Amino acid sequence: MTAVTALPHWESTPADLAAATREIKAALRERIAASGRTVDEVFAVVERRVQAAVDEIDADRRAGESIWPEIDYADIAAGTVPPSSIRKLHRRGCLVVRGHFERDQALTWDSDIVDYVESNHFFENYRGPGDDFFGSVGSKPEIYPIYWSPAQMQARQSDRMAKVQAFLNAQWKHESEGVQWFDPGRDSLYPDRIRRRPEGADSAGLGTHLDPGTLDLWMTSAYQQAFRHLFDGSVEQYDPWDAAHRTAGPQYPGTTMCSAFRTFQGWTALSDMDHDQGVLHTVPIPEAMAYLMLRPLLSDVPDDDMCGVTVNQVFPAGHKWHAPLMEALSGIPDVRAGDSVWWHCDMIHSVAPVEAQKGWGNVMYIPAAPWCPRNEEYAVSVREAFVKGESPSDFPAEHYERDWVGRFRPADLNETGRRGLGFD
Repeated sequence: MTAVTALPHWESTPADLAAATREIKAALRERIAASGRTVDEVFAVVERRVQAAVDEIDADRRAGESIWPEIDYADIAAGTVPPSSIRKLHRRGCLVVRGHFERDQALTWDSDIVDYVESNHFFENYRGPGDDFFGSVGSKPEIYPIYWSPAQMQARQSDRMAKVQAFLNAQWKHESEGVQWFDPGRDSLYPDRIRRRPEGADSAGLGTHLDPGTLDLWMTSAYQQAFRHLFDGSVEQYDPWDAAHRTAGPQYPGTTMCSAFRTFQGWTALSDMDHDQGVLHTVPIPEAMAYLMLRPLLSDVPDDDMCGVTVNQVFPAGHKWHAPLMEALSGIPDVRAGDSVWWHCDMIHSVAPVEAQKGWGNVMYIPAAPWCPRNEEYAVSVREAFVKGESPSDFPAEHYERDWVGRFRPADLNETGRRGLGFD
């Protein structure tokens, strides 16, 4: 691929970003042309593949079938997940794990979190949302910038979590080209926040977006390799489940990045939630990433526009440029406390708005982030944040927990926790 002369810094001027965007698109079009195919021909291959998935989802919806795969934790633990469920997981890229934790355990964790934040006077000291994106949901607060509560750490290092993460990691092709790209049996315990949305709340939700990166997806060398088949004339070989080149290095620095490689994003339910109460939605088509990566190269998109993708903002998806994909947007089914919800790291997702919510909507964000060079590098800063009780470096530097009583400590780590944070 023709090199882009300079990566735009996340504080670049609009003119610099526009120039970089034009350069990116020219380089990608040149690369596709060198393969003997046109952009339109390559995009048509992806468009047909995605449309077939949209049509299947629409047919299942009309037939009253669940769009989201649902798998029992007991089957994951016993290795008895039906092959039909595995196939559906690969087609849809998302799932609900039923009974991941005992319901009583999840409700206890929820209560313990309340005790933890209240006893440390979180609400008296809360300074407002630390970032504009999650601040947009409208609750005060809805996203708690808390990372090191005993409840969160107990869930992260539990055997039941490790079994599910290993199962999810194993759905990816983690060895190719003579390289083991990650260890599917070891998670990096990527620390994330808590959501607690109270009964009766009004929430604006979150619009359709992606989290794997922004302009760096087209610009950094690792991603150029990860998405190589989209631009080198072999688009039919593109596999959204191939981890090749995704785990070697960090993303380009910015304010909306994730330093870790996550096979799946996920959360564990700490309350019962009905499907119509402001819940997660996804476009359950892993191949949609190819559509998103190629769409800016079509002739109807201005040369200085990547379909709205820029720096310092999340990757947007919507009807203007991605209308066929939006037809497949599908919410999770009803979940109970102790269930967990997972979606492929490249997947378009959103949170629906809600008015006068019925019941609580509480979750702990815990992804599957297998041990790999990229995650090992991030773990250095995670360990430091853990020991000090600070916010991890991927998140706003709010540091509420530095002096909190009852915070989870290094002595509380089990073997899984120590390995996941790189202490061993």
